[in-house]
Amino acid sequence: MNHEVEKRVGANVRALRIKAGLTQEALAAKLQLAGCDVTRSAIAKIEVGQRHLYPDEVILLQKILNTTFEEIFSIEV
Repeated sequence: MNHEVEKRVGANVRALRIKAGLTQEALAAKLQLAGCDVTRSAIAKIEVGQRHLYPDEVILLQKILNTTFEEIFSIEV
């Protein structure tokens, strides 16, 4: 996987999380309640491109952050 792409997607997740008014801890809690075993530390790593996103996480992020897959995966600067 291209590290620059992962960094960009992570930055998108961070921006969308902030836009939704959620902390990393709150987002992790919402994901956990929905059945995803994701910690605050994992969210932090996703946001800086150090951890991959899994398909089930992407689907839940799209719902929790009330966004589109296009916004999550946009790599345009």
